[in-house]
Amino acid sequence: MLRLSLCFLSAAIGGSVLADEPILQPEVMVTASRFEQGLDATLADVSVITRADIEKSATRDISDLLRLEAGFDIARTGGPGGQTSIFLRGSNNNHVLVLIDGVRASALGTGVFTWETLPLDSIERIEIVRGPRASYWGSDAIGGVVQIFTRRLDAARASLGYGSYGDAKSDVGYGQRGESGGFSIQLGARDRDGFPSQNENGFAFEDKDHGLRNRHLALRGDQRVGTQMLDGIYLRSQGTAEFSGGQSNFRLQSLGLALDGKLAPRWQHRLQLSHASEDYETPAYFSAYDSRRNQLAWQNRIAINTSQQLIFGIDWMREQGRNLDTFGNTAVYDKQRRNTGVYAGWQTSGSQFDSELSLRTDDNSLFGNYTTGSLAAGWRFNDQTRLYASHGEGFRGPSLNEQFSPGFGGLYAGNPDLEPEQSRSQEIGLEWKSDAGQQLKVNAYSSRVRNLISFSGVDFQAENVARARIRGAELDYRHAFGPWLAAANLTWQIPRNEDSDNDLLRRPRQKFSGTLERSFGNTFQLGAEWLLSGSRDDVGGIQLPGYGLLNLRASWQVAPQWKVLARIENVNDRDYELARGYNTPGRSGFVELIWSAH
Repeated sequence: MLRLSLCFLSAAIGGSVLADEPILQPEVMVTASRFEQGLDATLADVSVITRADIEKSATRDISDLLRLEAGFDIARTGGPGGQTSIFLRGSNNNHVLVLIDGVRASALGTGVFTWETLPLDSIERIEIVRGPRASYWGSDAIGGVVQIFTRRLDAARASLGYGSYGDAKSDVGYGQRGESGGFSIQLGARDRDGFPSQNENGFAFEDKDHGLRNRHLALRGDQRVGTQMLDGIYLRSQGTAEFSGGQSNFRLQSLGLALDGKLAPRWQHRLQLSHASEDYETPAYFSAYDSRRNQLAWQNRIAINTSQQLIFGIDWMREQGRNLDTFGNTAVYDKQRRNTGVYAGWQTSGSQFDSELSLRTDDNSLFGNYTTGSLAAGWRFNDQTRLYASHGEGFRGPSLNEQFSPGFGGLYAGNPDLEPEQSRSQEIGLEWKSDAGQQLKVNAYSSRVRNLISFSGVDFQAENVARARIRGAELDYRHAFGPWLAAANLTWQIPRNEDSDNDLLRRPRQKFSGTLERSFGNTFQLGAEWLLSGSRDDVGGIQLPGYGLLNLRASWQVAPQWKVLARIENVNDRDYELARGYNTPGRSGFVELIWSAH
């Protein structure tokens, strides 16, 4: 696998340069330190997926985009409505902090984000920060942070699409923008008949299709008020996800209001108030879950001089979760908790040397106080080459299920005395960028996680006993030459459970992804994606074999207002598993027609 991957990488590096200074990445991001920052100034391994990248991919699922990025591994239990797990740098699924426009989005009961319910039509860009960022964001940011920014439409648009497995989608939106602000609205639907979630190796195999029904709404408006910008957003996603033995009905909502701007010539701030809710019901298990999360955040940046700045702020959050037994109409548990976090960061930048020091303390009403810090430094050898190193700490507070669930028949119960999981990580990175459209990044990292929550106590009750050590390296290369754009990355990792001396489940030691695109003027683009994954350990001592996938994609600007997107996945019709006993799609296709007023 690695020999083939290196051949692809060598071919990309060896291409002739025909383009003048192509732009391979956006110039700024905000997720690393909560304020706008140049990518070249960020002392962390970061990447950005733009709206143009999303449309070029012609995909419908965010997991298809993330699996092309270095350090990401994907596991899914079954069809389109199956739970999607995202592992970043070998860490657990709940070790990735997911934000939508700055608001926490993970489920309160499980601590993970339901990626399968997020419509790509509503996304403008995705920012990724690898490595711990708890000193700015608090709990969950052990493996990294993924922040999703929603779209601001400035005209009318509509789309229709259809593909294999009865996959049908539609979307319509309208927006207006002026010098002082604007608004936009989007409505969409997606119905997927899917395929059987499990195969004969699954514990609940049934020979019937399991699909997903989703309806979504996105409202957004912003208005300049003096020197400040007032921004409001409302998101709603609801539908039904089918699985072997039943289905779950879900409704997810998010409402936010933010005010940002300058309070003084050198003082910028952002004040944000948000509310999020989730409601799930699974009739087959007589189970329902609802949660509410209210957040207030005030973040500030003061420029001390041209080479130093101070970032500081406070986060307040109140969460309430309720697990219901719908058969007896009784509460399995009904709990709430509050968290207050205070943080500060000091950043310096010079012609050659950059540095960053940050510290945060969190006070949680259920698991107490926890303090995290990080330190990073970077050295520029010249305008093209930079070396940086960092040390960071992270933690994850236990989910409400891990603390208060009674389990099943007294087994696998939660534990109210659980402590946060804790991590320490070190990283060194080298970046090189040429004027001829080439970028190369090499990163090596090591993380230790302790107090991992494991259901291994008496009667399999949750307890803090497990430990993990994760070591890895990533190589990422991009090259734009004439009408061609090549990108490739290699990930090596050793994600070990130090107690069992086995690899952490469903995470390969080697992974490769590559893309090759060809533009034909401004009207037509062709692209290919190549994914290779090594073998992975799974539940019960089973080892899942490695696999390789080839995907093809195309974009055709038929007319100024009309575009056609097409995608063929798993061209080689590879039979593989991301989780033992669960099916994955075979060769499949999708075509989408998009109309835009401009």
